[in-house]
Formats: sequence, C-alpha cells, structure tokens
Amino acid sequence: MMEAELKLLVTSHDAEALRQHPLLKKYATSKPHEQKMSDTYFDTPDLQIRRCDAGLRVRRVDNNDWVQTLKSGVDGATHGRHEWESRVAGPAPELPVLRHVVEHKSTWGRLLRSPLVENRLMPIFSTQVKRIAWELRLPQGDEVECALEQGNLECNGKKLPISEIELELKSGNPAHLFDFALALQQDIPMQIGILSKADRGYALFVPRTPAAVKATPVTLSKRMTIEQVFQAIALNCMAQIQANEGGVAHARDMESLHQMRVGLRRLRCALDLFQNMLQAPHELRQEIDWLTTQLGAARDWDVLASSTLPTVAAAAPAEARLAELKEAAQAQARDQHEAAAAAVKSSRYTRLMLCLTRWVHGYGWHVTMSPQEQTRLTAQVAKFARTMLMHHQRRLLKRGGQLQGASPEVRHRIRIAAKKIRYATEFFQSLYAAKRVLPYVTALSFLQDELGWLNDAATADRLLKQLQDDQTHLNGSAGFARGYLVSCVNNDDKKMRKLWAQFAPMKLPR
Repeated sequence: MMEAELKLLVTSHDAEALRQHPLLKKYATSKPHEQKMSDTYFDTPDLQIRRCDAGLRVRRVDNNDWVQTLKSGVDGATHGRHEWESRVAGPAPELPVLRHVVEHKSTWGRLLRSPLVENRLMPIFSTQVKRIAWELRLPQGDEVECALEQGNLECNGKKLPISEIELELKSGNPAHLFDFALALQQDIPMQIGILSKADRGYALFVPRTPAAVKATPVTLSKRMTIEQVFQAIALNCMAQIQANEGGVAHARDMESLHQMRVGLRRLRCALDLFQNMLQAPHELRQEIDWLTTQLGAARDWDVLASSTLPTVAAAAPAEARLAELKEAAQAQARDQHEAAAAAVKSSRYTRLMLCLTRWVHGYGWHVTMSPQEQTRLTAQVAKFARTMLMHHQRRLLKRGGQLQGASPEVRHRIRIAAKKIRYATEFFQSLYAAKRVLPYVTALSFLQDELGWLNDAATADRLLKQLQDDQTHLNGSAGFARGYLVSCVNNDDKKMRKLWAQFAPMKLPR
C-alpha cells in the first residue's frame, strides 16, 4: 500500500488560508492542538552519522521532557526506516541509553559504540517550530492528522523558514489521504516536500548545488507478481523524477533536467510495457506528456549549445562566428530552463505527482478492471518479462533492417525502439544472470549513443534554422554549422551500419 504520510510545502500567506480552510472545519473531530517544538540535530564535525544515512536529534515539546531520537536510513531487507527514542536528562544526547535499544550488530549499533562519534558529537543545526494539528475524520470514515508546522531552521547564524503541512493517515484507505490533499491543493498552492528537515539542515551546514540523480537499479525477484513488479518499476522512475526537482526548479541545472527527462521516459516506457495488463488513465498520460514537453525544449537547446556546436567549432576553429552562434543558443537554453523551472514549481506539476503517486501506490488500475483481469496480474513475472523483452527485441531488429540510407525520421524510430528495449532490459535485469544481460545493455548503449548523435544533428538543424529565421545576422554561421552537420551525418552512416552489424540479440532462458 501507499505511504501513510505526505508532506506539502506552503508559503506563510497560504498557510493562513489553510487555517481557515472549510474542509478542516468540516472534518475536524476536535479543536486544533498547538505545540512548540525545539529540535537540535547532532553529528561529528566530519558528519559520521550523516554518512551512515542516519540522523540524531534531541527534541523538547513545550516545556516537557527532552527526548532523543535516532532515525536510520532505508533498510535494504525491509525497505523501511528504523527509529529509536529514549528520554534524556537535558538538551544533549546520551548514547549509552540508545545502545540498549539499537541492535548491537547493526550499522547503527556500531555507530553508537564508536569513540570517533561519542567523543566528537556537536550540535549541527536546530529547528524552532510551532505546530498546529487537526484530527480529522473524512467522509469514508478515514482518520487523518493534518499538521501545519511553521518556524525556522538555524545553522551557524543562518536561518531558513519552515512552512509545511504534514498529512498522516491514522486509519483507513491511504488513497483517501491523497484525495484530501488534492482537494486542498485546488484552493491552496502547494508543492510536495521531498527533503526532510534533516536534509535541509545538513544542506545549510554544508551548502551544495543540487546534484543530478541518475536512475537506481530496480531489484526484482522471480517470485514477485506482475503487479508488484510494475509498482516497483513505476516507483523507481518516480523517485528519479522527484529527486531532480530541486536541480530543475532552483538551480536550473542542465544535468538535473536531463535526468528528470530520463525518469519520465523510463516511466512512459514502463506504462507501454505493461499496457496489455493494466492501463493508466488517459488524463494521467496526458499530464506526463505535458511535463515531458515542458522539459524537452530546454534539453534540445542545451545539447546544441554545450555539445553539438562545440563539436563543430573544434573541427572548424577558423570559423570565429560560431562563438556568437553558441551565445545565441545558450540564451535560448536559459529561457527554456526558466520555463521548465516554472513548470516544475507549478500547481499543475504538484497535482500530477499527487495523482500519479495515488494511482501507483493505491493500485488505481483496479478501478477499471474486471476480477479476471486483476487475476492476470497475480501471475509471477518471469514469463511476462521474457515475452516483453523478446517482443521489443524483434521490433528493434525489424526496424534496424531499414538503416541503410535511412531518413532522419526512420533513424529516430530505430532510436526509440533501441531506447525502449534498453529500458525494458534494465527494468528486468535483476531477473537474469549478469553475464547474459550486461554485454547486451552495453551494446544497446553504444547503439543508442550513435543514434542519439544522429538525432541531435537533426534537432540541431531545426534549431539552427529557427535562429536563422529569428536573427538574420546569424544566417552565415548557422548555415555553415548546418552544412557541416549534414556532412557528418553522411559520414557517420557507415559507422552506424557497422555498429548494427556487430549488434547481437540477447538469448533468454525459457
């Protein structure tokens, strides 16, 4: 089932609107409860606790007892988080008390026993928050806590405002938690909160530009059902999309935008792979396509400015006017990054991610399926995975036969087929022996890279033509670059056919 908690970020102005929202008054079972919470997070100067994917804090609520909490990262076996609490005498941690409750042989048990940790603990950052919580009963009987937290995060004299809503399902259907969030989002602009207070505090302690996040491997078992596998793959794709939000929305980072697009393409590939077993709502597919389009223009201009034109300039250093052409492409890329950032910060994006999360976690495809169709999803995944891989491999082989003298449109279709079989193979990779899959994925990567370059050249021709039409003083340099790229594509046609001749289909066990 889906996560029973959800964090949403709001501005101070919109937080006031939340306090007065009619849904809170309608569903509240009692008056809101107010608390003042003070947290201090501790670590070593070299952040040993953080390096172990854990967090250690001491909290005081109002004027009550001090409580220390150690939170771990995700456990590889259970995919859950561990949390240990104990009372302490004052505002500093007492590690001997925690040692009695944390498993001795665990990573975190060893961490607590390390002298390098205990003897060097220091306060890293603190939070001061006013928390207002409403206990709600939704129309279907679900019990939900809605909490508004406002205050500041402080670190080395720097302050960062905190203004967020936390929704926690106490009992009932998790899908209804998302329905309630979507109802609030219709009136109150919100963004999904990806970072915890600890994440933001450490980022303030050691400022860093948001780093692009690549896809993590999908770990599957042959005992998993088709439905479980789809959910695992979809959640993996969504994690990659959301992990790159900060880089796109705030840093205008080129690689973060690229990786968010990769996450979207992987998600679309997953929906296509499983479309004969389950169907995503048409409106959801449309919104995924909308976001893909919003990011696409920025990526196209990035590739032209940072890769394609430098390649042309390196081959023709005497063509001085290419520098001006590159500057014009960079200006277009900056404008498109602003548009992409606005899209990711929009209410439409938030609604998309809420709806998508609700659908994936809550098995939303069951709504339109008969009992017989749902039964098909309970079959183990091995046969389905092999069927899908063989189907997409046959499609690639058929299209690849058209490579000789292929038009840009035909090469593009071959590239899409190569990309789909590569993503599909990576999705199911853990079901097969590495010696069988890895060489195949490597060969697909080489093939995809070469087809990608040819596609970049075709895209560059379109963008350079646009610059010629919009800025006539660039006509000469843009015309030179277009001519050079045409000659490169003609020369690379032989290389492409050679790569294809070396490509060997993957054989899978029955």
